[in-house]
Amino acid sequence: MERYSNLRGKALLLLFFFWFIWFSTFTIRIVFAPILPLVEDEFRINHSLASSIFLFLSAGYGTAVLVAGFFSGKFGYKKSIVLSLGLLGLVALLVPLVQSFYLLYVFACVIGFSVGLYLPAAISLITEYYSEKNWGRAIAIHDTGAPTAIFATPFLALFLLHFFHWRGIFVALACIYLVSSIVFWFVSSEVKVTNPPKTVLSDLIKIKSLWLMAVIWVFGAGSNIGLYSVIPLYLTKELQLNIGQANTILGFSRLGAIGMALGCGLLMHRFNLRKIMSTVMIITGALTVLMGLASVRYIGIVLFLQAFFVTAFFPAGLVAIAKTFSREMRSLATGIILAVSMVSGAGIIPYLLGVSGDAISFRLGITILGILTVLSSRLIFNLKELE
Repeated sequence: MERYSNLRGKALLLLFFFWFIWFSTFTIRIVFAPILPLVEDEFRINHSLASSIFLFLSAGYGTAVLVAGFFSGKFGYKKSIVLSLGLLGLVALLVPLVQSFYLLYVFACVIGFSVGLYLPAAISLITEYYSEKNWGRAIAIHDTGAPTAIFATPFLALFLLHFFHWRGIFVALACIYLVSSIVFWFVSSEVKVTNPPKTVLSDLIKIKSLWLMAVIWVFGAGSNIGLYSVIPLYLTKELQLNIGQANTILGFSRLGAIGMALGCGLLMHRFNLRKIMSTVMIITGALTVLMGLASVRYIGIVLFLQAFFVTAFFPAGLVAIAKTFSREMRSLATGIILAVSMVSGAGIIPYLLGVSGDAISFRLGITILGILTVLSSRLIFNLKELE
């Protein structure tokens, strides 16, 4: 296959196609957040049941990321991405037919699993398509698809709600995935790993840093995607904003995160990785506490600042994983850490916030999450590999 030595012309066009796929697949992963108040009202369910959707999304995502290291290389990275897009297209077409809320749990799990198949295969293909000197820039550009989706999805949902019922949003997304799968099949080349390196799982799980990193990532993901998932419910049900106001605030609060995702790479060249991660976690936790205490008048400012700082955790966290584990262990370690963080941070934490919203208030749950995030920053200094 052709390996590009620079990011120009055809190479840049292909990279932006990868970016578009990541943006669109991440969109369906989080689109339930801005429409959740409507889903809750239609099915007449409480906050904890509604927010349980994110638990099933995260369970599917975490499972896919964990098994992708064993699956994608042998099956083929190109086929894995086409499979991911094809599954997303089919399940998105089926969502509008759902009449029982509990069936949404099944579809959410399949959606999460389908999205989880994409990223490991995409990163592997990008490193095959582009020369090593361009990996940093190519992966950084590709990774901005996620924060861009987090920013744009509330506005996309509001726009489509002018024309469709919330179910119609999934039909529109299905068309994008099915067309993208066909295009990707014809414009990409297949790469397989015939003899993938084997990592002894029993050796890996004995490493203390694996579980320390997993706990840190749980609160990083919980303070980002986990909190993002229930913010529309918090704003509409507890702070009494309408769904248009809530999604506008949610969308604009993520605008600065795109710049931070790109700028974090420069910070890591100048400052100690431990200090960056611990500082980000402390500031994120403090702003999360403030989010639980702030009045509706200032909530948009707090949300913006919190999203800005928490975004820096993820590129720094990925570099920390790369430095902590050997080349042979890195892929499986990354899968385990991401699986644990997605299931717990992006799944269980939103559910617990929903339980808090039913029992007492969202404010209490958000405040506790912020305190625990600050405390988790101490674990970063126990990662001896980052010294």
